Amino acid sequence: MTVLIDTPLWPKHGTVWAHLVSDRSIDELQAFAERVGLPRRGFDLDHYDVPVERYDELVAAGAEPVSPRELVRRLAASGLRVTPRERRDRSTT
Repeated sequence: MTVLIDTPLWPKHGTVWAHLVSDRSIDELQAFAERVGLPRRGFDLDHYDVPVERYDELVAAGAEPVSPRELVRRLAASGLRVTPRERRDRSTT
């Protein structure tokens, strides 16, 4: 299993957020998220947004900490990355 979590850096809604991805499959990501009790509403096409308050718990559960740059690089290399353009296109359909 290769589930990755980046450094929580993105402020919104009164907290700071990290991203949780799989560099193998969306099914793997969904299974991990279900196992640790992440709400489905946190899923955004190719990743979960997770609050800083859950970071240590997710690492303890097996998520590999990486930098934001490394997370994007590995997600793109996997072929699972949804580009900003694809994200916009999906929101207008």
